[in-house]
Amino acid sequence: MKRALWVLAVLLSHWRRHKMQFATLLIGLIAATALWSGVQAINQQARNAYDRAAATFGGVRTAMLVAPNAATFPQELFVKLRRAGWPVSPVLEGRVQINGRSVRLLGIEPVTLPVDVGNAPRLGASDLSSFVAPPGQTLVAQETLSDLQAQEGAAPAISSGAKLPPLRVLPQLVPDVLVVDIGVAQRLLNKPDQVSRLLIGKPKGTPAPLQSIVGDQLQRVEPDAETELERLTDSFHLNLTAFGLLSFFVGLFIVNSAVGLAFEQRLPMLRTLRACGASARLVNTVLVVELVVLALVAGLIGLVCGYFIAAALLPDVAASLRGLYGAQIPGQLTLRSEWWLAGIGISIAGALVAAATSLIKAVRMPVLATAQPRAWQQRHRRWLILQSLAACVVFAVALLLLHYGQSLIAGFGVLAALMFGAALILPAFLEIILLIGQRWAKGPLALWFWADSRQQLSGLSLALMALLLALAVNVGVSTMVETFSRTFIGWLNGRLAADVYISAADNAQGVAIRNWLRDRGDVQAILSGGRAEVQIEGQPVELLGLPDHPLYRERWPLLEAAPHAWTRLVPGNAAFISEQLSRRLHLRVGDVVEVPAPGGTWDLDIVGIYADYGNPKGQLAVNVAALIRRFPQTPQTRIGLIVAKQNIPGLIASLQKQFALDDRSVADQATVKAESIRIFNRTFAVTSALNAFTLGVAGIALLTSLLTLANSRLPQLAPLWAIGLTRPRLAAIELTKTLSVALFTSLLAVPLGLLVAWCLIAIVNVKAFGWRLPFHVFPLQLLELVAVALLASLIAALLPMLRLARMQPASLVKVFANER
Repeated sequence: MKRALWVLAVLLSHWRRHKMQFATLLIGLIAATALWSGVQAINQQARNAYDRAAATFGGVRTAMLVAPNAATFPQELFVKLRRAGWPVSPVLEGRVQINGRSVRLLGIEPVTLPVDVGNAPRLGASDLSSFVAPPGQTLVAQETLSDLQAQEGAAPAISSGAKLPPLRVLPQLVPDVLVVDIGVAQRLLNKPDQVSRLLIGKPKGTPAPLQSIVGDQLQRVEPDAETELERLTDSFHLNLTAFGLLSFFVGLFIVNSAVGLAFEQRLPMLRTLRACGASARLVNTVLVVELVVLALVAGLIGLVCGYFIAAALLPDVAASLRGLYGAQIPGQLTLRSEWWLAGIGISIAGALVAAATSLIKAVRMPVLATAQPRAWQQRHRRWLILQSLAACVVFAVALLLLHYGQSLIAGFGVLAALMFGAALILPAFLEIILLIGQRWAKGPLALWFWADSRQQLSGLSLALMALLLALAVNVGVSTMVETFSRTFIGWLNGRLAADVYISAADNAQGVAIRNWLRDRGDVQAILSGGRAEVQIEGQPVELLGLPDHPLYRERWPLLEAAPHAWTRLVPGNAAFISEQLSRRLHLRVGDVVEVPAPGGTWDLDIVGIYADYGNPKGQLAVNVAALIRRFPQTPQTRIGLIVAKQNIPGLIASLQKQFALDDRSVADQATVKAESIRIFNRTFAVTSALNAFTLGVAGIALLTSLLTLANSRLPQLAPLWAIGLTRPRLAAIELTKTLSVALFTSLLAVPLGLLVAWCLIAIVNVKAFGWRLPFHVFPLQLLELVAVALLASLIAALLPMLRLARMQPASLVKVFANER
């Protein structure tokens, strides 16, 4: 043990003499851990919220009985099952509006609620009487209470005028959910003696068969390990994880560069330790211990930084998930102990992986070889060949995944293989470019410029790989986002056909509004719509009722259509299908889809496919009159109006005054469009932030490589200074070399980034969401990104170059006295 401590003290002395290397090593580990752990903290927060939502008094994590073709069923079926020995508990679910805000209302029967409904929030015995006895209680999460701007104990009114029982906070509840006694829910939702589902507990014996009690009126739904919301958001979280993993690897490039140079500079020290009797196993064990301790310290700092990164990004992530999927994520970050342990573990594992090559080479290298400076860089050319061959293998894997892969994981696998292969082959491409430059060079200084750039390439290759990956991802994601933005705006113009949109509180108010509008001369057309929910092949599908109006025929974003598609839609035996649903169900124009309806199966001919960006659910668009005939319970509360632009403000003011509508219940097209674009922009705010982080880490990687190589560059620069080149000119030449290889790398990153964008648009988006965007190239955006990359490279190179320009002549003279 004493000998090991002495070896450790000798090795640590290197960091005291090379403080900049020590700083770069810590910066790399901190950056890698911070970005990875920050993304994982956001993902964990979201998944915790999904678990809370899934376990809210049963949810999909509990076996249940539901009606096959209806949202509710008679309560008497619950009574029959209880009498037959079935341990079931009724739940009624619906939505209500409070001060213009739509929330989910859940009615439960706490006495029969099974004790094994997962980790659902539970009522204590002391609270049971308060919950059931008049006036009852409305259980809410603290976030919901804040959103409703209400106080605990208040009894707010819903849109119909009925009042909720007094509010009471239950911390375990998910946001935007109100839980009341089922009798209260039936009154508030105007569904007397109706039930949405029956939760099934653990039976004590063997109950009678289900069909013998209720026939085919109910069907059993088994608990699902993964909720629908989790399936929908998998792609979003996988995208975040991919960014975090990329940032982590870029940070490890810094660690690899710093550790590699430190090992190289410590070779004489290792030789001395071996000569003094320290075994190779002891030396390498102490090296590993030293690395683990440093990784532990850097990991703790990185976790703290990751927490702040996650806290800064969480509001935008929550807004994205709410806008895209309706997922409710708390805005406050809460982390489990597993996150801290995983962060420490990933920091240590990353450090060991980054240093693995250096450790292996140090173990295998003969004792005498350690006396040779830069011993393992003598095989640089051989490594270039091996890396290029490995890159070809990785590209072959990408092609195989592209051809045979069918999942979202395979899509990301194509991206990963593509970028990894490009990073591996980058040094070979740069070597070829620099060799061509050297052959075309004229004059000794120009010849030295290109030759020395080739020699310096081995030390900068990892940092340049990081720059290539970061810039390629920036190009790819920025191209995809800009393409999506322009496509989304054009699609929005087609979907938002009406000039004014009204959302009535209920059908009665909807009828009153229509009657009032018919008497106004400033309303050119009233466009009524409707929506219904069904299950097709086990997938939730939304039926959208479209009015028969020329405006929809002109603007609806059809991607493909049969002849006379709109005419065939009117009778009610045809439908348009959203692009994502057509892919999921493998339906094309001319196929037939069977839709379960209350009166029996509704056969619809597919006469068109339309774009439906941002909607996680599949959708069928049918004639609104046919929808109401087939689904009489469809709420007729959605109204669109065609109004001259100058009459819109007056009409909205009159509607608000006449029917007490707020800004959420009536809005003009411009307001709805602006809100949609705001949600869209916020959705990609997280992506932009991670892009900036990744590019920043790549700049740090380049800076650390240049700083760590600064001293080793003196033997190449001192002879030029001795023959008359001034130190400022040497610094300018070094800066030019750095910017040259950065420019070559950036130019190679542009086609790679466009390929990444194509993969995101044509592979990942299609597999994740079911829709495909058109592919566009934006030259000005590409120039901006290349300029940003060169600016980052310039900033990274300035400090080493300034140090060289201000270096004392004595430091250069000492090179000639050195044994090198």
